[in-house]
Amino acid sequence: MASTWWPCIVLALLSGLAASGFPRSPLRLLGKRSLPGVVDDIEVYSTKISCKVTSRFAHNVVTTRAVNHADKAKEVSFDVELPKTAFITNFTLTIDGVTYPGNIKEKEVAKKQYEKAVSQGKTAGLVKASGRKLEKFTVSVNVAAGSKVTFELTYEELLKRHKGKYEMFLKVQPKQLVKHFEIEAYIFEPQGISTLDAEASFITNDLLGSALTKSFSGKKGHVFFKPSLDQQRSCPTCTDSLLDGDFTITYDVNRESPVNVQVVNGYFVHFFAPQGLPVVPKNVVFVIDVSGSMAGRKIKQTRDALLKILEDMKESDYLNFILFTGDVTTWKDQLVQATPENLQEARTFVRNIKDRGMTNINDGLLMGIRMLNKAREEHLVPERSTSLVIMLTDGDANTGESRPEKIQENVRNAIGGKFPLYNLGFGNNLNYNFLERMALENHGLARRIYEDSDADVQLQGFYDEVANPLLTDVEVEYPQNAILDLTQNSYQHFYDGSEIVVAGRLVDEDMNNFKADVKGQGAFSDLTFTEEVDVKEMEEALKERDYIFGNYIERLWAYLTIEQLLEKRKNAHGEEKENLTAQALEMSLKYHFVTPLTSMVVTKPEDTDDQMLIADKPGEVSYQRPQNPYYYVDGDPHFIIQVPKKDDALCFNIDEDPGTVLRLIQDPVTGLTVNGQIIGDKRGSPDSKNRKTYFGKLGITNVQMDFRMEVTTEAITLWNGDVPSTFSWLDTVTVTQDGLSVTINRKKNMVISFGDGVTFMVVLHQVWKKIPVHHDFLGFYVIDSHRMSAQTHGLLGQFFHPLDFEVSDIHPGSDPTKPDATMLVKNHRLTVTRGSQKDYRKNASTGMKVICWFVHNNGEGLIDGVHTDYIVPSLFSEEGT
Repeated sequence: MASTWWPCIVLALLSGLAASGFPRSPLRLLGKRSLPGVVDDIEVYSTKISCKVTSRFAHNVVTTRAVNHADKAKEVSFDVELPKTAFITNFTLTIDGVTYPGNIKEKEVAKKQYEKAVSQGKTAGLVKASGRKLEKFTVSVNVAAGSKVTFELTYEELLKRHKGKYEMFLKVQPKQLVKHFEIEAYIFEPQGISTLDAEASFITNDLLGSALTKSFSGKKGHVFFKPSLDQQRSCPTCTDSLLDGDFTITYDVNRESPVNVQVVNGYFVHFFAPQGLPVVPKNVVFVIDVSGSMAGRKIKQTRDALLKILEDMKESDYLNFILFTGDVTTWKDQLVQATPENLQEARTFVRNIKDRGMTNINDGLLMGIRMLNKAREEHLVPERSTSLVIMLTDGDANTGESRPEKIQENVRNAIGGKFPLYNLGFGNNLNYNFLERMALENHGLARRIYEDSDADVQLQGFYDEVANPLLTDVEVEYPQNAILDLTQNSYQHFYDGSEIVVAGRLVDEDMNNFKADVKGQGAFSDLTFTEEVDVKEMEEALKERDYIFGNYIERLWAYLTIEQLLEKRKNAHGEEKENLTAQALEMSLKYHFVTPLTSMVVTKPEDTDDQMLIADKPGEVSYQRPQNPYYYVDGDPHFIIQVPKKDDALCFNIDEDPGTVLRLIQDPVTGLTVNGQIIGDKRGSPDSKNRKTYFGKLGITNVQMDFRMEVTTEAITLWNGDVPSTFSWLDTVTVTQDGLSVTINRKKNMVISFGDGVTFMVVLHQVWKKIPVHHDFLGFYVIDSHRMSAQTHGLLGQFFHPLDFEVSDIHPGSDPTKPDATMLVKNHRLTVTRGSQKDYRKNASTGMKVICWFVHNNGEGLIDGVHTDYIVPSLFSEEGT
């Protein structure tokens, strides 16, 4: 085998760890389908997923074996989807019997290797993909002719109890028939297994029954899934596989005692999950974003979810709804009991929730917090009840107090540690990190609600998790001076169907007895649960755990400790953050966990100069608002249209006489119209080829809001109805009203937003006064147009819809620096010229160069009709000529 094929592979898992999700150990091999079990002469002849679970701690190994039948080297890709909460502990490659193991190193080491490879022009790959509960791991290697390769990935994770069950999801996607395919899970639970089940989303129950065996007895459970080639086929004569979906294992344990403590080799783990307790009444304030961006399916799904939640409210509960846009409205002035009459009235209120306006997160949250505090202070709610705030938003704060740090401070001070805040982030167009930080520092959590057809089910599912508190103010206590390095041992709430897990080290490994107390406030009384453990007897009883895997309690303790250090790190600053980082890094390296602070490196020392691949572990990071396609007109007047699909831009000029008013945007659905009036140079050159023209006035109208605005180079005038307000370009001011925000930035620009989804910018160009022939002029930029309707038109507006074009025959033009080409667009064949224009959004003085294809003759062939179709009688005219 030639030595040059080997890649230096750095598995750098660089980003954050999510706080929620369930284990999945998925697998997929990439490539084009051809013969059964063969992808481009690469035969995947074995895929095995082995899961070993001891006391909820899962150790999973995904192994795939392939052979290259071709007469030349071929690339094989190993593609696995992992649970977001998992830590990879090993990855190895075996090529023709030689194994190359992985080593855990500090993240920066791998990052520098990657950057070095890129700078030297070597092949480098970066994988970033994250879904609801999964993240993708991908690595590829070149396999010599006739050679075999084995990929083996190992990861570990503590299974969280959710709605009364532990769940493992195995994402099965081999994409082809595999001769030896199997999933095998061994489960060992010292408390004894009470239920065990397995199901597959991709196979009928009849086929599943013949390919699946499952059994449990006492402390041990076993699941084995091994479909034959015929059982894998999508039809009796097909060569493609039906194995494409989730294989789910669920189980629970016996709970004769709500407390279970296990001690091995000086480490202990303590599980707590009482059953049969009465539910503590809850006081819930739902703080709901009803800004313009929630329009359509989002607001409907929110209404549907809230109506379902109302069905599940208990009469002992208290509730209220707070809606926030630019302002804040409430259903009731104070919390009300969930009586049948009040719930019926609440349903009517929810059905009438409509979207409108801006996003004032700060005032909405503070109103809800004040309401809960007042209810407690004035004894409007039961003494033994618990309070919580659930906020749903789909955007960033853009009116009122909009600084995330200040909102966090205000909320933290208002709650004062008295109850939790749960933040639900709807979709991607928001600062999720901000929502998560704010929730975590107020004893809650954040959850992203994905913008899919089941968003209402996701909302309902989250509520179900917190709907039944059984205990509040839970404290887990151990003998004084007997414990070291304890993980989190206090919780504001214990919810039915969940589980509290605490782990730590014993000061004296030879101690004989161990006692644990759990104290909490129930619906009617304070409760204390006690467990006494004979350490030696416990260790003897757990020796049989070795048939699963070794020092699981120590690794479980390390896993929990690192996870919690990383959570605390999100809200830490300065020296505290440095200390938390150092602790988490030290433990990650010691226990061989790939975390946000570490990387795994696989190398062959004698061959380090070929290629490098990096697989990134994407956590739940803050989503950056996707850059919207931009459309603008500036300069002489130059119209610029970005076409994201082509990663390119088109441009054209409009040559008209000064005083002409042109229709830029008109949307009959939203009621928005933008017109612009042309001005010329003061010298007024009669030669149309050499004269300079610009936009000197803009008229912006929203008939639905009875609003219009005139922008000139001297002043900005706003009319609400017939009442004008005038501002100077020397002002720095923000004007807000329901559904509208106007911000003037002194001598630079102004930003106009109609709700969340329509934003324009006007740039002021002040010319050098020593050149007396020039006028000041305006540039008009569409920053966001995704809320405008499909009926939008105008010189700019017509391009808000998808546009495609093809360029061919690029050849020298009259200017040697600007080649010409043939463009096919809108069924027209045009001659276009490569050129550039300036984008002045960020800097009105110098601008940023934008490369574009210039369409001649007033955009003829690119714009609908001809340019004179867009001439209108006046600045606020609703009709064309």
